Amino acid sequence: MKPSNPSKGEDRAVSPVIGVILMVAITVILAAVIGTFVLGLGDQLGDTAPQASFSIDDVTDNGTGVDVEITKTGGQDIDPREVTIVVDGDRSGTVASNSTLTDTWQSGTTAVVEGVGTASADDSITIRLIHDPSGNAIYEDTATVKSSS
Repeated sequence: MKPSNPSKGEDRAVSPVIGVILMVAITVILAAVIGTFVLGLGDQLGDTAPQASFSIDDVTDNGTGVDVEITKTGGQDIDPREVTIVVDGDRSGTVASNSTLTDTWQSGTTAVVEGVGTASADDSITIRLIHDPSGNAIYEDTATVKSSS
């Protein structure tokens, strides 16, 4: 009669449990990766807003809108075609389409954005710059509109 080996049965029971756990883990990881790209979240991973600083130099009522002088005071260079100006919640187009600035917006450069928003002298307005590729606000400030005369 052969002696029975009680440890032999325990070895067989451990192997299928480890296999099932590994299969579940692999399935969860694959589902997460596939779900990220199917839902389009993978496309947004690379779109980050540039780091830059700005100052508003002058805000003037020109009779048909507001002229805003915005100076880029530091940070990364930005394409003005990718920056939308928002005045009191109303999108007014890109910086490039409303000013003579069409090349890269570098530090020390002032963009005179013309005819945006509707406000009168002594009104307080909120000006935001939105980086379109990322959808993030890169600047926001409140300014008082001056008379053009």
